Amino acid sequence: MNGGTLPDQIYSRMVEAILRGDYADSKKLPTESDLASRFGVSRPTVREALSRLRSDGIIESRRGFGSHIVRAPGTPASSMPPIRNYSDIERYYAYRTVVESGAAAAAAEFRTADDLAAIKACLDAQTLAMEGGNKGIEDDVRFHMAVARASHNQFFVAAVETSVAPIRQFMELARSVRTKMTIARVRLVQMEHQQILDAIDKRSPVEAAEATRLHILHAKRRIFDAATLR
Repeated sequence: MNGGTLPDQIYSRMVEAILRGDYADSKKLPTESDLASRFGVSRPTVREALSRLRSDGIIESRRGFGSHIVRAPGTPASSMPPIRNYSDIERYYAYRTVVESGAAAAAAEFRTADDLAAIKACLDAQTLAMEGGNKGIEDDVRFHMAVARASHNQFFVAAVETSVAPIRQFMELARSVRTKMTIARVRLVQMEHQQILDAIDKRSPVEAAEATRLHILHAKRRIFDAATLR
């Protein structure tokens, strides 16, 4: 294999395999171990390539279910502009605050019992993953998507879906500087999520919007804190 780092090369080969239709039938990728054996590399190398595929919105991964293809490489995931610098990050989080606070407020007004159960399931799955030493990034993304779906407003759902790739990228950045999040930090993040869920459960649009605003503000601060540690 030539050109780029080893994870870059594995990423390129996996993109080629997806485009060839190697996994077209089930849309499911082989396990990390199988991919490492196939490409003759270590599992951490495969893991890094998979992380990039997730950040690009090509696959989704869920603990216990593996990785599945959700979008063909080369097809646009959204119209989200590229994020190139710190100013773009500030603008992105300003956008995300408005959209997700609005979605949470609508969720508090229109949610059903099934919506609450879905949001709680995402929160529980993320807590389990993070307390077990995993990043819980996919469960975190699913939490925010579940809140958007609870709004029963397709425009909020589409807007949050548009933001998925940057959300993953920033979560990867914030957590890549730590091999394992401390229990205190896990509990802090999950407390912020729980406050959003509680406000939606109470059918309080104002509290749901404010809890979401504060969570996204703190998430942005964690991004910049992570950047200073690199």
